Amino acid sequence: MKMAFYFYMQSSAHMMSKLKYEQNETENKHEKKQQKSKLKHETKAKYDNGHTGYWKIFFHHISHHKKGNKHTTNNGAMGQTLSEPVTVKGTSCCENTLFRVGSSCMQGWRVNMEDSHTHILSLPDSPGTAYFAVYDGHGGAKIAEYAGDHLHKYIINRSEYKEGNIPEAMKKGFLEFDSHMLDKHSLRDEGSGTTAVTMIIKDDKLYCANVGDSRAVASINGKAEPLSDDHKPVNQSEYERITAAGGWVDCNRVNGNLALSRALGDFAFKRNTEKGPEAQIVTAYPDVLEQTITSDWEFIVLACDGIWDVMSNQEVVSFVRENIAQGMDPEDICENLMMRCLAPDCQMAGLGCDNMTVVIVALLHGESYEKLQEKCKVRAVGVEEETEVSEKDKGGENGELI
Repeated sequence: MKMAFYFYMQSSAHMMSKLKYEQNETENKHEKKQQKSKLKHETKAKYDNGHTGYWKIFFHHISHHKKGNKHTTNNGAMGQTLSEPVTVKGTSCCENTLFRVGSSCMQGWRVNMEDSHTHILSLPDSPGTAYFAVYDGHGGAKIAEYAGDHLHKYIINRSEYKEGNIPEAMKKGFLEFDSHMLDKHSLRDEGSGTTAVTMIIKDDKLYCANVGDSRAVASINGKAEPLSDDHKPVNQSEYERITAAGGWVDCNRVNGNLALSRALGDFAFKRNTEKGPEAQIVTAYPDVLEQTITSDWEFIVLACDGIWDVMSNQEVVSFVRENIAQGMDPEDICENLMMRCLAPDCQMAGLGCDNMTVVIVALLHGESYEKLQEKCKVRAVGVEEETEVSEKDKGGENGELI
C-alpha cells in the first residue's frame, strides 16, 4: 500500500510542506502490489517571537515506522536486520523565494529507525537565514531526535551568533548542547549517540558544521563540491586524539566499537576528567566550513552514510541533477535516491542496508524552480571521469575550515 499525506503551511511568505508516506507490501517473493491514497489538508502555523510575522519552520522526525516482518538476521557490519525492508517513506517539502527543499527518510532493512532531520527556511529573529540538518543516530533514536528538536536553538542563542560570528556559535553551540545532554539525567544514561551535519545559509554565505560521517555536498555547475569532512577513527588527527585520551582503534572502530570518532551523545567515550570536551575519545566539537554561494551553485545534498556508503559524491550529484532535469521535485528525487541505494538483500557487507535520510536544498537565486530544471538539462562538463573515483571517504577540501 502506498499512502501520501500532504501538509500545507502558509504564513506571511508562502510555504508548503508535503508529507508522503509510502510502503510496499510484499505478497510473496515474486509479486508486489501497490495502492495509493491521498489526504490533503491546510493549516496555518504561527510562532510568536515578539515580532510581527511568523517563524516559518518545519521539523520532520520519523522514528516509529511500522516494523514490517520482525524476523531478524544478524549482519556483522550493520547489526540486526529485518527479513524484508521497511520502505515506508517520511517525505516533505517546503519553499520560499530562496530555496525549494525536499526531504525523505526510510527505515530500510534496519530493525529500528534512528535518523532525524530538520529544515527551517527562516530562523527566528533572523529573516532569510535558513537551517538544515541530518542526524544519523546509533544505539537508539533518542539523541538524534533530541538534537533534531533542539540543537539549532543552542546555536542561535549563543552571543557569538548574535554578534555575527556564526562559525564560533556553531562550535560552541554543539559543545553546549552536548554538555546539556550530559547534565540531563534521562539523556546522560542513554547509550545512544548521533552524527550531525548542519548548515546555516545567511545571505550568500554558507556555514556547514558536522560531527561524524553524515555528509553535505553541493552541486556547482554539475560538479560535486564536498562541504564537510567525515570523522573516522582511522584519520590521523582523529587517531591521535583518541589514543591521547586513553582510547584505542581496533577494526577501524573506536575501542573496537564505534565506527565514527566525533558524535553528539556517546557519553561512555567522554569520561576523561583530565581532558576538555574537545579532547575526549569521542568529541562533539565540530569542523566548520565556510563557503560563498555564487550563481553557479545549483543544489545541496545532506544525507546520512546510508547514502554515501553506496554512492560517491559525484554519483549522487549527477543522479539528483538528472532527475531535476527530468522535471522531478526535490522530495521525489530524495525517494528515488534512497530506493537506488537500497540493497536487494543484506548479503552485501551491510551496504544499502542502513537507515536512509536525504535533504535536497535547491538554490533558486530568486528565480523559479523551473529555471533550475532548465539549467540542469545542460550537460555538466568535466565530471564524467570523476564518477569513477571513489569519494566515499573524502570530505570537504576546497572550502575554508574555521
